[in-house]
Amino acid sequence: MPAPPSDPALPASATPHPRRWWALCVMGLAQLMIMLDSTIVNVALPSLQTELGMSDGDRPWVVTSYTVAFGGLLLLAGRIADHMGRGRVFATGLAGFAAASAAAGLAPTTGALFVARAVQGAFAALLAASALALVATTFTDPRERRRAIAVFGALGGAGALLGVVLGGLLTQWLGWRWCLLVNVPIALAALLGTLWTPPDRTRRLAGRIDIAGAVLGCGGLTALVYGCSQAEAYGWTGPTVAGSLAGGSVLLAAFAWWQTRAGSPLLPPRLLRDRRRVASLVAGAALMASQLSVALYLTYYLQTVLGWSAVASGLGFLPISVVTTTTATQLGTRLLPRLGPRVMMTAGLLIAACGLLQLAFLTPQSTYAAEVLPALATFGVGMGGSFLAIMTGVTANVPEQDSGIASAAVNSAQQVGGSIGSAVFNTVAASVAAASLGGRREAALEGFATAIRIPLAGLLLAAVVTAALAGPPRRASRRGSAPTGRTPGDAPGPLSPASAPADPAAPPAPRATAPRAARARTTDRPAACAPCDAPRP
Repeated sequence: MPAPPSDPALPASATPHPRRWWALCVMGLAQLMIMLDSTIVNVALPSLQTELGMSDGDRPWVVTSYTVAFGGLLLLAGRIADHMGRGRVFATGLAGFAAASAAAGLAPTTGALFVARAVQGAFAALLAASALALVATTFTDPRERRRAIAVFGALGGAGALLGVVLGGLLTQWLGWRWCLLVNVPIALAALLGTLWTPPDRTRRLAGRIDIAGAVLGCGGLTALVYGCSQAEAYGWTGPTVAGSLAGGSVLLAAFAWWQTRAGSPLLPPRLLRDRRRVASLVAGAALMASQLSVALYLTYYLQTVLGWSAVASGLGFLPISVVTTTTATQLGTRLLPRLGPRVMMTAGLLIAACGLLQLAFLTPQSTYAAEVLPALATFGVGMGGSFLAIMTGVTANVPEQDSGIASAAVNSAQQVGGSIGSAVFNTVAASVAAASLGGRREAALEGFATAIRIPLAGLLLAAVVTAALAGPPRRASRRGSAPTGRTPGDAPGPLSPASAPADPAAPPAPRATAPRAARARTTDRPAACAPCDAPRP
């Protein structure tokens, strides 16, 4: 049955494919891997630096080279997926990511490691742009699509936190190189799994790729991400950081101007005219910024303040991954049809903000069970509750030929938000710690506790934006209107016969004709003509 006009993101045939859930496993594994790789080397940096003889100034480039390439190339990767086909680009991304991970894990020098990490980021952009688009177009039933996107989003959110866990385990037991080599079997397993995934039959975008838009957009994002990544080392007013941020802003402004005039724009302006999509992008950026800030804060707190080992502190992050995934897949899929995206996004952001507020009051005397764990659980509920609404808000009502660039847009928002958020967090934490009069440990804790209020404010601001822009919750269709695609699980509840919607194929209801019939039986004429029947004198 053809997809309803209100959801043009569906392919021409809405018949569910029997292997669609297998496809979700493959796409989810890829999403988990690329988000895992953004944080897995953080714990391994000291070991890595010692073995390769890396300077302190070069050490941040192990992370920066990956995030700059990933965030900077996302928009171009999304358009490549729309032109060449999401399935083909996804398989290419997996093969390239596996090769780059092997090269990074076996890198003999610092320069070789940086180049391999940048190539990793480029292929990660191809994967991120095509994976979400494939999930959105593979699942044609609205209820199943919500569940699939919930799983996909939860895996991505949990991946960044699981990277801290796995990084600590691999560094202590096998060495830092396995933090990179672990991607090889994961990517190859996902690549093998694509042999049994449903074929990508969505329409490809005709025409040429907007080269000028790609240069402006990717250049602007690259400069912005790079500038934020260098803020902790050089300061926000340093020429490197200030120049990068100013140049990135100018390039992005030129990109926005060009997109309104290009014949085949890289990021079609029509996608950003949807207020709910804009709200989803803002929420995704704020949530990623807070997520990375929590990872930085708690890694220090668990290891330095509580004295945990790298493995123990990594395992301390497991509850938030479990809570996030469970909330998104079990609670989010049930509440979203009833409450709507605006309520789900706003409530999720506010709940996540409550978790950060709890972390802001940690002291050296706090314990994991009494203070840290409840804060992690609260933050995880907020993340899980808003992930599905964010992903749904971005992909809903997107023409299938634009699904790749829409997926790239949400990933770009998350990368930029994460880069800016983590940079501001680190800068504020370092500034407060330097001005503190306490001991080294107390000063650092004071800095982190103060800095966590920055992403907290970002979540509150994003909640205001989503409440204003995400639109009202979906309401039941009016009597006699076309079907809305509501699934049985979305039904508000039993309706009484008097309030049940009328069947469009049934004859008109007798509500309006019954009183007329009663009057006809009484007078057989309209009431205004009754005096005409009086006897004449």
